[in-house]
Order: sequence, then C-alpha cells, then structure tokens
Amino acid sequence: MNKKNIPQMAGAALIAAFAIFPFVYSANDYPYIMHILITGFFYAILASSWSMLAGYAGQFSFGHMGFMGIGAYTTALFSHYLYLTPVPTNLCTEFPIGDMYLIILDPIGITSSTLTQDCLRQALDIWDGSVQVTPMPVWLGIALGTMMGGIFGLLIGLLVLPLRAAYLALFTLGFSEILRATVSAEIAVTRGQAGIELPYLFDNGITLFGHQFDKTDKLPPYFAMFFLLLACLGILTWLAKSKFGLFVRALREDEDAAAALGVNTVRYKVLVFVITSMMAAAAGAMMAHYIRIISPNNLIILQMSLVVAMAVIGGVEHFVAAALGAILLEYMLEYLRNSFEIGPIVVDMTTWRLVVFGILLMLTLRFSPKGLLVPMIDYFKRGHVRKETMAKRNAENTP
Repeated sequence: MNKKNIPQMAGAALIAAFAIFPFVYSANDYPYIMHILITGFFYAILASSWSMLAGYAGQFSFGHMGFMGIGAYTTALFSHYLYLTPVPTNLCTEFPIGDMYLIILDPIGITSSTLTQDCLRQALDIWDGSVQVTPMPVWLGIALGTMMGGIFGLLIGLLVLPLRAAYLALFTLGFSEILRATVSAEIAVTRGQAGIELPYLFDNGITLFGHQFDKTDKLPPYFAMFFLLLACLGILTWLAKSKFGLFVRALREDEDAAAALGVNTVRYKVLVFVITSMMAAAAGAMMAHYIRIISPNNLIILQMSLVVAMAVIGGVEHFVAAALGAILLEYMLEYLRNSFEIGPIVVDMTTWRLVVFGILLMLTLRFSPKGLLVPMIDYFKRGHVRKETMAKRNAENTP
C-alpha cells in the first residue's frame, strides 16, 4: 500500500466513523457526548476557515467570532421579529406579500409587562385562535445570516486591505469589540445581555432513516453541523488546489512579489476574507439555533483566542488538521472538567483546564510550530519521496 494514500484513507474512515457513531453509541451520557461533538464540529468550521485566512493567505484576523456573531444575530433577529399572517393585525408594522402579510414586531427589549407586550400578542388575543401565525423558516434565517456575514466580510475586507500584520489584527479586534458593545447597548432590539431566544433547528421535528425525531433530539443537529463541516472542508480543499489557493499562498509569502507577477492582490485578499467570513457566519447561525439563545457573551475575545489556539495546535497551515484539532481539543477541554484528588488535595479542573490548554499551546509553538497533526500527515504524504529519490540516484550511479 502506498503511504501517500494513507491520509486519504484515514480521512474516509474518520468520516465514516463520525457518520455511524450516533447509531452505535448507547451509553447513558449519549446526549452529553453528542453535544460535545456538535460543539466540536462548530469550532472545527471556525478553526479550519480561520486557518485558510491566516495560514494560507497570511491575514491574521481577530474578527472571526465577530462574523460568527453576525450570522447568529441575523437569524435570531429574523426569527424573533418577522412573522406571516393571512390577515393584517392593524397593530404592527406590516406589508402585504401575495395572500399573506409580513408582520414586523416592534422592539420592546426585555420587558415582560402585559401593558407593553408586542403587537402580535395583542392581535393573537383579539383573534382568540381564529388566525394561524406562521414563523419564518429557520433555514432561510441561516441563509440570510450567511449572506450577511459575506456582506460584512466584503466591507471589512475592503477597509483593511491597506493594513498588514499587527494593524490588520488590531483592526479586526476593534471590529469585534465594537460589534459586541453595540449588541450589548441596543437592549430594545437585541435584548442585551439577556440574549435572544431562537426556535429549534428542526422546530417541527424531522424524519431520518425512517425514524421520527422531535425537536429536542440530538441526531438531526449532529448531522446538520457535520454536513456543514464537510461542505466547508470540501470548498476549502477545492480552493486550496485551484489557482485561487496558489495565489493566496503567494500573497502570504510575498505580496509585493505576487503583485509584480500579475496577481490581483486586492481581489484575492477580499475573496478569501469574504469566503471565510461566510463560513463563520453559517456556523454561528446554525449553532445559535442549536443552543437556542445568543448573547454578547458569545462574542468575547476569549472565544476568538480559543479558535486561534485550536487552529495553531492542530496545524494553522492545514485546514483539515485545524478542524481535527478543534474537535479533539473541544473533547479534551470537556474531559478536563473532571476534578481529581492528590492525597488530601482536590484539584478543581474547571479552573485549571485552561492552564493545561495554555501549556499545550506554548509547547506546540516551541517544539512543533506547524501543529501537532500536520507533521504526521506530511510524513505519509511525502513518505514515498525518499524511496523515489534514492531509486533515481541508484539508477544514475549504476554503470
């Protein structure tokens, strides 16, 4: 068996393992393990797309969690404020769309007083069950969140084009903090720190493999997030092997030399920024519907640091390694929540687990800058090179 094919075979086996895992695992902690894996897939999308941006294109950005928040808040606001009804309420802001009316609720913040309840609730009280109200489709909200992430990625990308290195990182860090502060301050619309509740990812349940799953089951969101991860990795792989990947790597190595050779640096820097921003937004929108609440706490810099660390430990210049590193590290962080005893001393790992994570990051940067997984992948991919080179030399030296 050719060593060069081992990574592809291992990848196919890993995909198959993740696909059949929910059907074969039956321990009592099934919901907890499924939650860890769904969260791991979420971080894998963020880490792999960030590795394309930073590892391939050399654009070190701290705005990835900001774009995730844009996707999450777009679908949250969409599902929270927009509804369809067959008759007008005459109380809300509404627009006729064919035979239906698009109802836009008034922002009332976090108040729960019946005197200030939203206009749709008042209309429902008047209708007394005689009118059916239709919420907006969840998947349309996710699509809008993904598009909004791309729009903001385009705007931010155009703004940061003249900036490089630390200036780009500081600009995107400022963007994320401004976004978080804005969301926190606009309590009337975003509900501030209280957060916005979202409908379930599959609010009406779904039938898979001949079995009916209700909205609280873990299996449908597991496969939804898993397939989104595979789609993102497929797109990134296609881009990396195309002319696009060659050009963005040229930008990373020497932008001035790439421009001198005819590479449109502006176009490709914006494109890679927009594509990775849309992936982060899509992951954020889907995850928001899974956890069913989004708040400014999801946008803190610690979350961005976690994504960067996952990509670096897995392999920042290899997005598949970054994705695997994110899944493994998410499981490790959850496993380290378990405290243990050393004689009479109880070590609370809920506090120390991030210390262990930080030590692992420092050791990786010091002894394996390419990440922990990339050297193993390169070994098998290049394992045949030595034999071929030696064979050619022996043939040349043979009389």
